[in-house]
Amino acid sequence: MESSPFNNLPQDTLHQIFCHLPLRQIAAAKCVCKALRAALSSASFHHLLRSQSRPLPLLALKASLRHVSTLLTLHAFDPAANQWLKFSLSFLPFAGLHPITSSNGLLYLWASAAHSSRTPQNPQKALVVCNPLTGHFKTLPQLGSAWSRHGAVLAGSLSVVLVLTELAVLYYSENGNPNDDDFIPNWLKFSSNLPSKPRSPVLVSDFILTLCDVGSPWRSQWAMFKGRIVDTDKAMQWVRLERREWGDIFDILKRPRLVKAGSDRKVYMVGGLKSSYALQSACTTILILRLDLDTLEWEEAGRMPLEMYRCFAESSKFKVFGGGNRVCFTAKRAGRLALWEEFGDGKNTWRWVDGVPGSGDVLCRGFVFEARLDAVL
Repeated sequence: MESSPFNNLPQDTLHQIFCHLPLRQIAAAKCVCKALRAALSSASFHHLLRSQSRPLPLLALKASLRHVSTLLTLHAFDPAANQWLKFSLSFLPFAGLHPITSSNGLLYLWASAAHSSRTPQNPQKALVVCNPLTGHFKTLPQLGSAWSRHGAVLAGSLSVVLVLTELAVLYYSENGNPNDDDFIPNWLKFSSNLPSKPRSPVLVSDFILTLCDVGSPWRSQWAMFKGRIVDTDKAMQWVRLERREWGDIFDILKRPRLVKAGSDRKVYMVGGLKSSYALQSACTTILILRLDLDTLEWEEAGRMPLEMYRCFAESSKFKVFGGGNRVCFTAKRAGRLALWEEFGDGKNTWRWVDGVPGSGDVLCRGFVFEARLDAVL
């Protein structure tokens, strides 16, 4: 690229050429060489694009906390173009990076400092927020390593971040009192009071939905809880969502998990469909249910085709992630992802996603990442 005619073009001309490309093609072009990456990462080019570029919905992968990535790259799948994209994270000055979630075009990662006096037994972790498209980032106040290992991170609008565990909740917000000149955003800690470890919590509007196992050590019994943060100086109050009409909705699914839907008034619940109520009942397929949060009524949204489910039936464990109108499924030794998509007319489809980066033996996890150039910290 160093000998390319592009190097002889004025930067303004280069910007005018590339600004007409879709965001996915610009992201791919930035991986070609350092010269293009520098030209397409400039503040003037981003300013030119902000008025005309649309958000790019992607499915991003994250590694297990046991295998913190040393590769400074975020891999994401573009369902619309059916291709994998790479976003460089080399602008982040940290030794260990673990992408965990995103919100409004911003990526959230657990990270440790490149040069730190911490002991290996008690490493200090921090949540880093960044925009991979612009290279801008900031670091939230540091936390102990236990929060990164056991806490579920939920990020919402207006710079609100929560780390949720069974016993406590950490709450961070930069929206302080505008009349308070001494306001310094920091983590607030208060009691969680959940009956067990929260499973697949999702942040919907101004409240949290999560599943908890309220059964015995010998038999799981799942229930859904809803909590809203009203006063962060007190314990968080949870309400169990249940209706007589639901019947055995939680008994027919094995290992149910919640997935955020495209609407703030709906949420998906995904799990293996049991063949019977027996304790070790086998599953016949994977079922996607949709809950209307206004009427509290369930309906079936999707059911994995049997020929696709055979790949998951052979695996002892699978993971679910997604959001909006997409749910993604991964299993050990599958080597590819199963993707469910729902369209505006109510129709849905299932398909395989090939070319997953890394080893097929690794159980992939992920989250929805809506790439945006206008996402600011």
